[in-house]
Amino acid sequence: MKLRLTLHALEQMERRGLERALVERLIESPQQEREARLGRVALQSKVNFPDGEYLLRAIVDRRIEPPSVVTVYRRRYIAKYWRQE
Repeated sequence: MKLRLTLHALEQMERRGLERALVERLIESPQQEREARLGRVALQSKVNFPDGEYLLRAIVDRRIEPPSVVTVYRRRYIAKYWRQE
């Protein structure tokens, strides 16, 4: 899927120390997709970082062309966002 990274997403990646290659892997093959709000979707995967396992999430706005990554972040509390299938 071809997505554009917004300036805000790039700034958040830098601020949070998230490598672009890691985010690109998430976008290419997320473990889960969850509906977010108003035409947005959360692409998410469980990822091991040096300080433990986190949920890496990219929020994508699909209402525009090409779809755009609005922000990227990681969360320690996985159960809040993870959907058991």
